[in-house]
Amino acid sequence: MRIFTKKLPHPDLPAEEKAQLLQNSEYQEMMVESTFMYLTLDLPTAPLYKDEKEQLIIPQVPLFSILAKFNGATEKEYKTYKENFLKRFQLTKLPPYLIFCIKRFTKNNFFVEKNPTIVNFPITNVDLREYLSEEVQAAHTNTTYDLIANIVHDGKPSEGSYRIHVLHHGTGKWYELQDLQVTDILPQMITLSEAYIQIWKRREEDETNQQGA
Repeated sequence: MRIFTKKLPHPDLPAEEKAQLLQNSEYQEMMVESTFMYLTLDLPTAPLYKDEKEQLIIPQVPLFSILAKFNGATEKEYKTYKENFLKRFQLTKLPPYLIFCIKRFTKNNFFVEKNPTIVNFPITNVDLREYLSEEVQAAHTNTTYDLIANIVHDGKPSEGSYRIHVLHHGTGKWYELQDLQVTDILPQMITLSEAYIQIWKRREEDETNQQGA
């Protein structure tokens, strides 16, 4: 993965001083390449408002909207105690398996908050070609992934529970596991859950051909 980082001047500085600082090498964009074990997907801030029936509305966001973080163009501001940075990310390689960690939990000095936003995602045919740098796209014949496992968090951060959705490769059926209970589940029900961690498998050449047949 390529990580592009650009330091920002302090927001309270006068405009002229900011412009001068941006000319310094310290404030020019730098690029580093880094390996990764999983991709963290940031959820938009959840607006908690009620409808006309006084019921809380749970917001939804498409998977491809939060994957845009890795398209090489989307910038996000990161703040530290002393400095602010703009960062953008771009994938340079697609492994056989990808792990997505949907960032639902935010921790501060007092408590942990959970973002309940539902992520709308397809179970199959997620093509990640556009998130690769142009020069390495040609080296990746297969860039399509299918979901094989989905970990869900239900309830409050401190009192919640976990469920796991697993694809049985031999039968193509999905199962839900919670503690010692195993039940069948329809694929369309998986997409309604508060997904937390997902595992995706890249299609091989023969699998892609079978899907297109």
